[in-house]
Amino acid sequence: MAKKRFWVIIVVAGLALAAISFIGGSVGAIITGKEPLSIFNVAIPHPELAAERPFPNLPITSTMTAVWLTIIVLFGLFFVATRKMKLVPKGLQNLAEFFYETAADFVEDPAGKENGRRFFPVVVTIFLFVMANAWLNLLPGFESIKVNGMPLLRNANTDINVPLMLAVVSGVAVEYWGFKAKGAPYLKTFLNFSPLGKGFAQLFKSKIRSGFSGIFTGVIIIFAGLLEFLSHLVRIISFTFRLFGNMTAGIILTSVIIFIIPWVIPSIFYGLEVLVGFVQAMIFGGLTLGFGCAAVMAAEE
Repeated sequence: MAKKRFWVIIVVAGLALAAISFIGGSVGAIITGKEPLSIFNVAIPHPELAAERPFPNLPITSTMTAVWLTIIVLFGLFFVATRKMKLVPKGLQNLAEFFYETAADFVEDPAGKENGRRFFPVVVTIFLFVMANAWLNLLPGFESIKVNGMPLLRNANTDINVPLMLAVVSGVAVEYWGFKAKGAPYLKTFLNFSPLGKGFAQLFKSKIRSGFSGIFTGVIIIFAGLLEFLSHLVRIISFTFRLFGNMTAGIILTSVIIFIIPWVIPSIFYGLEVLVGFVQAMIFGGLTLGFGCAAVMAAEE
């Protein structure tokens, strides 16, 4: 009973604080016709799609510094976790081994052991990179620490160049896996002139019916191959705008909520951003894995 009363008090106090922050904030001040209280006064969000350049004389953007920070954090965590390996893992080593085993099972279940080992570095690196970028953005200092009036750090996933880079890496890896599994015959997935050639061969042998049938089938297969080639290019565009759009929309939504209700309620959206970052990382890594499996299976047919 006491625990239930405690949570009721927490909820009521939170709602009361949210209501006060709304009334005393910028939007509430507009409604009441009064000046906003300084502790609740939040500037109107001005989202920028292009990455800012805090150092005018250097080709360094705020998202580039965020990428470097992400790499340093990931490298540091795994370095510390594996620096002094013990037979009975504890602490960070235990967490790292748990993550490795879970990720390995996730990759090897659909791909098999051999292909799973081949896919693992790319799929898991993409997953970790996307998730770490999204989660680091929620730490204090991102977009609030400024140099020359520009943010020093910004969520790298909101710079379209970063999702595009990841999409290109994913696309190249998938084609490499398919080519590695079958060699040059993998190219028949996109350009297969054999049925067309056989159709013409039948026609030259005076087999009119089978010849025209083969030619018709060959034309359809060539057209299907071109569509397949186009679909592989579209994947890169789809990957890019899926990640860029979802992460940018999340940042804008959170900024707008903070502007409307500065306290309490934005914490809920921060929690949602943690989930969104994980989900987007899973989607990007999972689709890379799925397309890799499809490429290998197509090559093995």
